[in-house]
Amino acid sequence: MQLLRDTPDPFSRTSVDPGHMTASAVILSPDKTQTVLVYHNRLARWLQPGGHVEPSDRDLIHTARREVLEETGIRLAGVKQVPLVGIDVHAIPATNGEPRHLHHDLTFCFALETDELLEPNDSHQATWCLLDELSHYLVDSSLRKSIGRAVHHYGCLDYPQEKR
Repeated sequence: MQLLRDTPDPFSRTSVDPGHMTASAVILSPDKTQTVLVYHNRLARWLQPGGHVEPSDRDLIHTARREVLEETGIRLAGVKQVPLVGIDVHAIPATNGEPRHLHHDLTFCFALETDELLEPNDSHQATWCLLDELSHYLVDSSLRKSIGRAVHHYGCLDYPQEKR
């Protein structure tokens, strides 16, 4: 992977060529029929919670947990098994003082044992989404695959196929 080979600090958000690492989370409801989506204002679309690595983060799983708390209010402290369910590289458009760059995102799965109410902060809109209603939120194929892997990992082989 060029990013890790050629970048002095691939975890720094200021590393823009060829980008930097980010971490995100697929969160499954206790019955594995729903996932949490967060509306990303800059990209104008629904995504899984996630974001940049902070210097205080111990590892990328910690980054994903912190981002979930910040964006949804869900505390993931008790969730122990955290499988990697996706790797995605995607372009982030240029904005004020930040050039176009790539996010090299690792997506981890957190399956909740109890129902959690969402408490998004003022800058994030979050919702529980039924897995068979992902098309209503225009969820892209990469995230759909990560969600499918998460559901399959937990033995739920009847992952709902949406009507197209």
